[in-house]
Amino acid sequence: MRSRILFYGTPDFAVKCLDYLIEQKFQIIGVVTAPDKKAGRGQKLTFSPVKNYAISKGVSLYQPTNLKSETFIQILKKLDIDLQVVVAFRMLPEVVWSVPKKGTLNLHASYLPNYRGAAPINWVIINGERMTGISTFIINKHIDEGDLLMQKKISIDPCQTLPSLYEKILSDGRLLLAETIDKLLNDTLKPQKQYLTGKEKPAPKLNKANTKINWNTPLIDIERLVRGLSPSPGAWTYFNNGKSEKQIMKILKADILVDVRLPNLQTIMIKDDQIWIGHTDGTIVCERVQLQNKRAMDTKSLLNGYKFKKGSKVY
Repeated sequence: MRSRILFYGTPDFAVKCLDYLIEQKFQIIGVVTAPDKKAGRGQKLTFSPVKNYAISKGVSLYQPTNLKSETFIQILKKLDIDLQVVVAFRMLPEVVWSVPKKGTLNLHASYLPNYRGAAPINWVIINGERMTGISTFIINKHIDEGDLLMQKKISIDPCQTLPSLYEKILSDGRLLLAETIDKLLNDTLKPQKQYLTGKEKPAPKLNKANTKINWNTPLIDIERLVRGLSPSPGAWTYFNNGKSEKQIMKILKADILVDVRLPNLQTIMIKDDQIWIGHTDGTIVCERVQLQNKRAMDTKSLLNGYKFKKGSKVY
């Protein structure tokens, strides 16, 4: 008799992993995903990518608003679950992760214990790492601190973009996830404790504060921030465009010129259909941006209809 697996996930990353598990003939008895949300001007209810996928495949779907509710816990107990698999889902309470016979495993997009947290793929690019990885582990009471099951290292190119690293991690991650499940269910895998070296870096949730560009940091750090946050949520800055009120601009693609110095620091200059901004280390050349309440576009298209006034500055 095949083992019974309950899958937890919400975004596209989780869909790709779930699809691969079904393709590999694992018995997915149900999927747990986030409740529907209202979005857009019309506040229409939108489904998570995992929900859309589950519906298309006819997989049983659960969307508890409260993971600790007695109703949901009773559902879990009646399902007779052998293993729970978590990919990109919120933190589970002990009353949930302790239900299955074989425990609850999580796929994490870093080489643990480094980059524990919500946004590891972003932060390894932002911090200029040359190596990251993927890890599977058994969930416990602490975020990303459970016993390790399997790991694989993944190299990061010097100019790696967020989408390309995402695809590399996803491609290897779903394979590692399937291999982990197979070995765990067949009792050929022994969990190992995580050991800290003291050099680990965190991967905190992205927010307005830690995605804002600090123009006093080195130019290379700004370029990495842009690369690590594009296309979403985007590295952002205030600018004034000759006015007193603050306006917001996201920089989504940029290059740096260390041998070009502009006369005025943090001042916007238009050159070759691009936005150039002066920095103490050189110049950042913006190739794709997004103004507040506008769509993202290449700078040439933006400048066809938008004019930066002389003396406009970022801050």
